[in-house]
Amino acid sequence: MSTQSVPQSKLRLALFDLDHTLLPLDSDYEWGQFTSRIGWTDPVEFGRRNDEFFAHYQAGTLDVHDYVRFATEAFCQRGASEADAAHERFMREVILPAITPQARALLKAHQDAGDTIVIVTATNEFVTRPIARALGVEELIAVELVRNAQGWYTGEIKGQPSMREGKVVRVLQWLEHRGLDWADVEATFYSDSWNDVPLLERVDHPVATNPDARLRALAQERGWRIVDLFTEAP
Repeated sequence: MSTQSVPQSKLRLALFDLDHTLLPLDSDYEWGQFTSRIGWTDPVEFGRRNDEFFAHYQAGTLDVHDYVRFATEAFCQRGASEADAAHERFMREVILPAITPQARALLKAHQDAGDTIVIVTATNEFVTRPIARALGVEELIAVELVRNAQGWYTGEIKGQPSMREGKVVRVLQWLEHRGLDWADVEATFYSDSWNDVPLLERVDHPVATNPDARLRALAQERGWRIVDLFTEAP
């Protein structure tokens, strides 16, 4: 009897950034604007600081720990009941109207192909988990938050933030939790952002999706697939 093992087929993994990739907006930024509209934060001061942090993110110079403390302060102070109710309103008013047929069709194509879909985002889990569910995606890698003795968020980051090189680390942790490694998967990653170059370089099939100018230039140089999702017919 032969002892040679039969190679198993690789897990097909479809990884998606969220903001400006599956959504035509930045959910973290929009959540900040929303908290000002409902009176949780001073609109002038919060808007100034939010714009400042957003510019640092786009430039790749964001201190993610400082930003997460700032971005989560309002809902951390209010507790689960009030924060969850506000997020439900945020979903109705801001997120659900922004989800496009193109994004749903792309996700469905991967689901129909039997791929495992994971959203990998630098935005925190409180903001993004309901969004992932609304998109029909159960697997989410987001910035995880420390919880206090009462089980509510403190505003501090738990573990490795899923940003820049941290996305590669967090995806590997996700794989290891399932007894897998990079060699066991055939991975595609969709992203709009230069910040996500480390993960785009790591996967088998990088897809520059609605890319910013620097990422578009890099994708053209390297022959990566480019998708302008929101300008294409659903």
